Amino acid sequence: MRLLIIRHADPDYSIDSLTETGWREAELLAERLSKEEISRFYVSPLGRARDTASCTLRKTGREAAVLNWLQEFPPRILRPDVTDGSRRIAWDWLPQDWTARPMFYDAERWCEDPIMREGRVGEAYREVCIGFDALLAEHGYIRDGKYYRAERPNHDTIVLFCHFGLEGVLLSHLANVSPMIFWHSFCAAPSSVTTVYTEERRQGTASFRISAFADISHLYAAGEKPSFAARFRECWTDECRED
Repeated sequence: MRLLIIRHADPDYSIDSLTETGWREAELLAERLSKEEISRFYVSPLGRARDTASCTLRKTGREAAVLNWLQEFPPRILRPDVTDGSRRIAWDWLPQDWTARPMFYDAERWCEDPIMREGRVGEAYREVCIGFDALLAEHGYIRDGKYYRAERPNHDTIVLFCHFGLEGVLLSHLANVSPMIFWHSFCAAPSSVTTVYTEERRQGTASFRISAFADISHLYAAGEKPSFAARFRECWTDECRED
């Protein structure tokens, strides 16, 4: 089986939709996906993901099932560098803060950090994983500890239109690593496609392997410059997205 995990196109968060650039990205993505043999489409309930998916669905004459757990990963925390008491998204820390906590590199204990516990991040993570595993089970792959039983092995392709933070959860669950690694060491540009295949090296036992992360070749092929969303300025003096 193949999973295509897609981050929504360039967002306009103020209206939970897409920018003008985002709509161009979504159309280019649709052109790419229309050439694929897709078994099922799934989409986050949030507007920016649904608008991204709409271009592909319209072009292919298909529909997508809306899955609530595909929405952007919602927990908010009291981040240690924020002193005004406001809560921030759980998956965005300053590097000097999160890397100083060895627990965050532990696949089992990362969510036991006091700040994560207070924000109930572990509970939210497990809810997403339960939903994800239920979906994979529908497609023939049953979670068994840290791998999957291939009860109905297949060559289906399923597409998930979602969000960067949520994508980090899904990939960390499949790879059995802390999501902090994906959240902070990887960056998925808007409209990017991450490809994950099953591998059944012994009959009935499957694992998932990432063959491409955050591919935006559909943008390069059309001469469309990638959006900067999800990244921060490359150098401190750059005049672009700041923290």
